[in-house]
Amino acid sequence: MTTTVRTLQEVIQGRATSDGAGVKLTRIFGGRGPERFDPFLMLDAFGSDKADDYIAGFPPHPHRGFETVTYMLVGKMLHEDHMGNKGLLNGGDVQWMTAGHGVIHSEMPQQESGRLSGFQLWLNLPARDKMKPPSYRDVPAAQIPERTVDGSYYKLIAGELSLAGETLRGVIEADATDPFFLDLHPAAGVELVLPIKAGYTAMVYVYQGGIQLAGVERPLMQGELGLLSRDGELRFTAGEDTRLLVLAGRPLGEPIAQYGPFVMNTQAEIEQAISDYRNGRLTRMDVA
Repeated sequence: MTTTVRTLQEVIQGRATSDGAGVKLTRIFGGRGPERFDPFLMLDAFGSDKADDYIAGFPPHPHRGFETVTYMLVGKMLHEDHMGNKGLLNGGDVQWMTAGHGVIHSEMPQQESGRLSGFQLWLNLPARDKMKPPSYRDVPAAQIPERTVDGSYYKLIAGELSLAGETLRGVIEADATDPFFLDLHPAAGVELVLPIKAGYTAMVYVYQGGIQLAGVERPLMQGELGLLSRDGELRFTAGEDTRLLVLAGRPLGEPIAQYGPFVMNTQAEIEQAISDYRNGRLTRMDVA
């Protein structure tokens, strides 16, 4: 029986931009053509040892209709929202926020020097869940499954993964999109194979080093995202000191309408979100 291997469909180089009150970051994907990343909407990487690049943070701003996953590698970030939630993310921690019908929150660095780095991923919600109550969860690094097997380090934030006869389960679950989110530091020169559910969108983002995907001529290098075909296993070999994110999820197959921090299914719903925000109704339960 021949095993199908996922092929490389597109290579994306992140672009430098800024967000919030001027935080410098790299937008790996997001904006134009979001359907090809379904159910994912955006991936940002932030990382600098210059305080001026991040100190202004992300003052209070709204969201509706999707989820955000913030994964800190190094540094400290304080989250506060309109519901009175407050949480400090440290290196290795994760925050999973469901905006639902509306959240107004801030994300502010809690350091004045040193390195701050991490990722924020936007994950879409199905139409039936876009107006559900908002929520969020902070997950300390100690609660996130991690293993080192044959020299490769695996940190599983979401999904399931079988390693050395053990099944790891990530700390976060989203039924509709069934996301898989893995931070992987592979051993150099060893071919690794990761099963990914058939039909799921899958991609890899190399944030250090480089990898060679099986059956692909060009390597994926630091700062590049590879969007993969929707069937087969992921098979690759890494170079020295390589680190990457592996993302996969069940496509929703629904229309995507987006205006900045609002992600809905129709333009009329976007206009309603804007109106609700301007009129102070975005976070009220009676809009659901």
